[in-house]
This record gives sequence, structure tokens and C-alpha cells, in this order.
Amino acid sequence: MMASVDVCIRGAGIVGRTLALLLARERLRVALVAAPPRPDNVPDVRAYALNPASRALLQGLRCWPDERAATPVLGMQVHGDGTGLVRFDAATHNVPALNWIVDVPTLEQQLAEATRYQSGIEIVEHPVPTPLTVVCEGRASVTRAELGVDFDITPYPQHAIATRLDCERPHGQIARQWFNTDGDILAFLPLDGPQGRQVAVVWSVHHARAPELLALNNDDFATRLLEASGGGLGALQAAAPRARWPLMRARATRWVGRMPALTEGSFALAGDAAHAMHPLAGQGLNVGLGDVAALAQALAAREYWRSPGDLKLLRRYERARQGDWLRMSLATDGLQLLFGRPESAAVALRNWGMNLFDASGPLKSRVAKVAMGTG
Repeated sequence: MMASVDVCIRGAGIVGRTLALLLARERLRVALVAAPPRPDNVPDVRAYALNPASRALLQGLRCWPDERAATPVLGMQVHGDGTGLVRFDAATHNVPALNWIVDVPTLEQQLAEATRYQSGIEIVEHPVPTPLTVVCEGRASVTRAELGVDFDITPYPQHAIATRLDCERPHGQIARQWFNTDGDILAFLPLDGPQGRQVAVVWSVHHARAPELLALNNDDFATRLLEASGGGLGALQAAAPRARWPLMRARATRWVGRMPALTEGSFALAGDAAHAMHPLAGQGLNVGLGDVAALAQALAAREYWRSPGDLKLLRRYERARQGDWLRMSLATDGLQLLFGRPESAAVALRNWGMNLFDASGPLKSRVAKVAMGTG
């Protein structure tokens, strides 16, 4: 163990390891609490859509995967449950890509290697007392509960089912999304590089339907996906197991504070330990990486006499990041509620609105910039 430690990070996922590298770059001494690896060999099917701001952050840490594991998205097609269609195109916005679909296991491995060999970071099994403890343990954070911080949850009536598919036709670097009449939301995210034929699937379905879909054999499940997606990529074949989790909008009641009595220092929450939102806009990890970028910047810019655990400093971080999460979560929450209405008038209105938005010009450009982290 280092003679003294400035920050203890609890949680060694993507958000926690990114923060550790950012702080070590600012010459802060970091203890990173990493749980032992799970013994199971179940493949991780997760893939995240990372925007240009997140890409620049990870590139600065030399942890950006190669093109096979970080597929550039050149276009997006969002289909309504009627005639509605919204399209985004990277060339229109003069950017090399709208976002990148990143293979989670590859990114986690690169971050793990980087933290293992970065001076100023020590991997530990148990928390150590420091001026600042940052909790990056995810939505089910044990530490958050131990700190007495409530996690206000608004559950959606949906579960997400994730898997991967091999497609008959190349994906063409297009991310596709369908809002279906039964309230389901299906996304196909391009994987395996520009010429790839594999997609990551995130299918938000009513929680009562999830067990039935999970019980289907691979061929029948692929057939359901073919029907839901309209067959645009040709025949589909399962390429990975299926994972499932409940969807929610959630926020911790406090993101910073003092550690409990008899314990020194302060704490801050970041990433899913602080907040959760619907995955329909693919912004969850982008917001989490925005958290740690802002926290690292605040600590780097602090006056020399301020401790990393100075509450005034941490409350600046809390105010800034709560505002960013609130704007994004309200947008995704509004879309989920809008497309969850089955009435014919609601169907007609939302599809009319999608087409109006697609032709809106400046408004559409503004929304695209916000999603890319540049607005």
C-alpha cells in the first residue's frame, strides 16, 4: 500500500477505472477497490454507444479500442409505430461518426491493463480511509446504502433483453431503432467494424413478456426479432446468449456528503451509483463518463490548500452533473411515456411529430449535437 492515498474509488468498472486513470494523470494517489473476478464463464453481450466526447476522453487515456471493437456509426434510423421516421447522418453534421458502438469486454480489458501499470494507482481488495471516497459500484451499490443515501426509483413496466445477432446483410454502419405498437423498443447497434454483419440487440419489452421471449429457442427468438425489425438486414441468427435486466429512472438523493461518524473524509457518487435512465437514447455510460470527467477536472483545478474531500468543491460537481443528468433523463423519460400510449390519437400525433422533427433543420441539428456531447 502507498504511504498515503488521496482518493479511494469503490468499483472497478468502466467508470471507476476511467476515473482512476484521470486522477493518476493529475498526480493524485488512488486506491481502486476491485472485486475478485466472477467464476462464471457467461459471455458478456453488452455494447455501449459512446459519443465523440466519451471517445475523446478515452483516447486521451490511450484506452480506445480498435475499429473492430469500436464501430463508427455513420447514420441512425429511428422508426415510429406508424409512418414516422427520423434519420441522422454523420456527413450532414460534418463529423466522422455520430457515435461508436463499443464492445464492453474489450474496453474493460484495456482499462484494466492501463490501471494495472499506471503509477499512482494501487488495486486493493478492501476500501481504505482517504480524504475522498468515490462510489462507482453501479445501480445496486452496497456502499451507497451503507452511507444512508436513498436511491429514488421510478420503475418502467419494461425489461431490457440484450444479445447479439449475425445478419445476412452488412449493417452498413447504421444504428437502427424501432418503436413498435405494443410499446416495445428495439435497437440494432452495428458491431465488428465497418464491414461487419453483427449487431448488438437491446429490446425493451413489457416485463410480462420477457420470460416468454427468454424461454424461446434461438431460432424462434431470431424469428421474433426479424418480425419486429421488418427484415431489413435479411436472415438473423443468434450469436450470443441473452441477458435481461429491469428498466428504471432513478437518482440518488445525495451525490456528495460526509462519511459516517468515526470515519474521516467525504464521498461522491458517480455513474450508475448516482443515476439511471432508460436505454432508448443510449446515453447512460456517456453521462457516467461525463461525471468522472467533471469530478477529475474539479479536483485538478482546486486551490492548493483544498483537500480532495472539500465539500464546497464536491458540491460544485454535484450541481453541474445533476443538471446534465436531469436534462437527459427527462428527454428519455418523455419519449418512453409518449410511445407507451396505445390510443390511436397518440399514435398519429407521435408519428406526425417524428416526421416534423426530421424536417426541422436547426432543432434536429441541436439535438444531434447534445447527443454527441458537443452541444
